[in-house]
Amino acid sequence: MLILGNGRVVTRDEKKPYLENGAVVIEGTTILKVGTLEEVKVAYPEAEFIDAKGKVIMPAFINAHEHIYSAFARGISVNGYAPKGFLDILDGMWWTIDRNLTLQDTYLSAMATYIDSIKNGVTTVFDHHASFGSIRDSLFHIEKAAKETGVRSCLCYEVSDRDGKEKARESVMENAAFIQHALKDDTGMIAGMMGMHAQFTISDETMELAAKHKPDEVGYHIHVAEGIEDLHHCLKHYGKRIVDRLMDHEILGEKTLLGHCIYINSHEMDLVKETGTMVVHNPESNMGNACGCPPTMELVHRGILTGLGTDGYTHDMTESYKVANVLHKHHLCDPTTAWEEVPQMLFDGNAKIAKRYFKQDLGILREGATADVIVVDYDPLTPFHADNVNGHILFGMTGSDVVTTIANGKVLMKDRELQFIDEAKVKADCRQAAAALWNRINS
Repeated sequence: MLILGNGRVVTRDEKKPYLENGAVVIEGTTILKVGTLEEVKVAYPEAEFIDAKGKVIMPAFINAHEHIYSAFARGISVNGYAPKGFLDILDGMWWTIDRNLTLQDTYLSAMATYIDSIKNGVTTVFDHHASFGSIRDSLFHIEKAAKETGVRSCLCYEVSDRDGKEKARESVMENAAFIQHALKDDTGMIAGMMGMHAQFTISDETMELAAKHKPDEVGYHIHVAEGIEDLHHCLKHYGKRIVDRLMDHEILGEKTLLGHCIYINSHEMDLVKETGTMVVHNPESNMGNACGCPPTMELVHRGILTGLGTDGYTHDMTESYKVANVLHKHHLCDPTTAWEEVPQMLFDGNAKIAKRYFKQDLGILREGATADVIVVDYDPLTPFHADNVNGHILFGMTGSDVVTTIANGKVLMKDRELQFIDEAKVKADCRQAAAALWNRINS
């Protein structure tokens, strides 16, 4: 039994949203009690105690859209790379990297991403993987890293025809094998989906193949209308908009997660809403790729389950919170927007998305919920209470303020020290592998 206490406890539980000097009691993988420090220490005097020292105790973050395979892009220079638009960025950078990844590269990329996630207080990741140079067993190599680091993961492989039908088929089968494996897992730490890149790289034949090998228990994780080129392609080749095409292929549904959704219209939003399909917003990536700003505020107002992700651009969910907040204010020329919608996506939407793939209650500190808890080194200089917590997070905290991270009841980081991972060795291995990758790309 473990008590994490002597801190300002932010629970995300409407019945008990905030405790000025509180504690969380953890037994096994589950939260046994949330209460005042005094009552908890009296009730469980023999429990191990981690002193938060007045810092903020809150639920760990969930990242609803990651790209582990992009880890080795940091600092890369690709010969001849001079993109003039989104398609050039995809082919010249991201597809070039993924075509050259080995299985060991994928594993190390996952280790690096999970380490950064832990250090930023993220304990649940929905990843969307691509490594067209080494497809088979790639998801299992990511799972290996997930188990070694203790980060809960929902994984999928990015099905695409961009490198030919045979690799598209291999991608579908990698998803199928991992999904079946994940469905048998009873730890609550691994799940699988049928991944897809974007409709402009996927033929009807490949969509049908994916549907044939997808069990009913899971849905799809697919990029939708991230660039205007995606929409133009669908209109030209299929005579319909993207969400209509996905609807025709029965891809929409409560288990399906749509990434981006920048160029969708009101009719398409209706279909997303009617089918209970999920959407994830990735603000930094959209801005960095100059793809545009999605109608995310309208999605939220329509009651569409919308979450927040990083798209591999960062692993710090507070950074994505900050960027989304200013992006939509700027885009809509409305300083009153995004105050409520973005934290709703991050703290409520992401937890509900996770609940569709993991049976546990995540993103909340209450009795019976899974013990995913973080301690943030934040000492407020203004009054701090249940009604203004989000403002303090938005303007006062960063991911690097996280000092302790607990996932599924296991302490992964304590006082900024990783507990079960040799970070120096992982980074040394990553530098060696990344250098070799860059040499392959530029040779």
